[in-house]
Amino acid sequence: MDPEEFRRQAHRLTDWIAEYLTDPSRYPVLAQIAPGTITSALPSEAPARGESFDNIFADFEKIVIPGITHWNHPGFFAYFAITGSAPGVLAEFLSAALNVQAMLWRTSPAATELEEVTLGWLRTLLGLPSTFEGVIYDTASISTLHALAAARERAVPAVRSLGLAGRDTVPRMRVYCSDQTHSSIDKAAILLGLGQESVRKIESDSAFRMRPDALANAIADDRSRGWLPVAVIATVGTTSSTSIDPVREVAELCRRESIWLHVDAAYAGVAAMVAGYEWILDGAADADSLVVNPHKWMFTPFDLSVLYCRHMDVIRAAFALTPEYLKTIEAAPVRNLMDTGIQLGRRFRALKLWMVMRHFGADGLRARLAEHMRLAQLFASWVDASADFELVAPVPFSVVCFRASPASPIADADILNERILDSVNASGEIFISHTRLNGRYALRLAIGNLHTTETHVRRAWELLRETLSSLRRDG
Repeated sequence: MDPEEFRRQAHRLTDWIAEYLTDPSRYPVLAQIAPGTITSALPSEAPARGESFDNIFADFEKIVIPGITHWNHPGFFAYFAITGSAPGVLAEFLSAALNVQAMLWRTSPAATELEEVTLGWLRTLLGLPSTFEGVIYDTASISTLHALAAARERAVPAVRSLGLAGRDTVPRMRVYCSDQTHSSIDKAAILLGLGQESVRKIESDSAFRMRPDALANAIADDRSRGWLPVAVIATVGTTSSTSIDPVREVAELCRRESIWLHVDAAYAGVAAMVAGYEWILDGAADADSLVVNPHKWMFTPFDLSVLYCRHMDVIRAAFALTPEYLKTIEAAPVRNLMDTGIQLGRRFRALKLWMVMRHFGADGLRARLAEHMRLAQLFASWVDASADFELVAPVPFSVVCFRASPASPIADADILNERILDSVNASGEIFISHTRLNGRYALRLAIGNLHTTETHVRRAWELLRETLSSLRRDG
């Protein structure tokens, strides 16, 4: 593509993206197509000859866009609602154009040092001590994987060189988390060779928080049977209900027992920067590691997860490996990102977080997070006041878990709520998700989008009530 053609197409794309980000609600929030639609609309083999970008973009609009579920839509209330904000999108443009590979300081000094500076800003906003060193990965699953790898490195002598298999001197290992913890913990245990059976789920209380007494009993029981406790995961903002584990109590127990504590604050951790919410990370300063995802609730385009660790030297001991062709002449204080994880290649992710933080400013970020939590409380108040719906979990942040009450002719509450979910999602106006709490099917409404206003939340409530009335009427 020659420079003039590139310039023309770049203007075209930026105009399209600007229009899209301004009003993504002109599309149905949930893709209204059948499985296989995209596949059947595309040829089975790559073209033998190159095509014009005009033709390619025409197919993007005709074939790809109808198959997009629009996470930027103001009616997107499913999972953890996110936004790819304009400054973050522009930063992605620049990152793609620069195309740097930040494995070494030498291969991109700016990418390495900007990451350190930006994560220092975020650390201060979250109230974490400077003893925590940060590194950017793609997702919380990978951040947590590295935290547990560090815990394993500290707990098992020579595990890096000797591994685990065939070592009679290495006992079975335990990783503890609540019964509300994200499934990435199980996956990490599988990948690290600990096995899924090494993950012991601790009972949660009536507010879906880990019980420290049950944790202490489980650790004592395992030690008596020859297990080696390696790590505990405490969660600030669980995936289903956004509950908050008692981090300080868990941290004190881990310190007494010499067990690695990892705090999963992937969704809710950023709320600690909001006045009155600092308490959610109480005790986190005593943790060994903590993950927070700016791509979840800090308006940073997917993907960007931050792992903070008080023992980054242990992570480097687990993963640093420098073949001859990657050796450089820089002095020891130089930080090479390739030493902080399994991957060699590193994208320039810090650029978008840096631009997002500069664009919104700390006060702007706090105000938007606070507004999302206000809207969640407002929605929860409507549910609480309704005779037809009920809350099924506390609402500490911006997610509301609720369900319709059973009534004739649909007596089964789970079936009723599943039908409500399917119906409102088919409308194209909103998209909500579900979970199970105490065995009961629950609807989840998550607020986290920059475009979402009280008008959108009120419309979601209206649609839910209309749908329930229609289902009861039709049976």
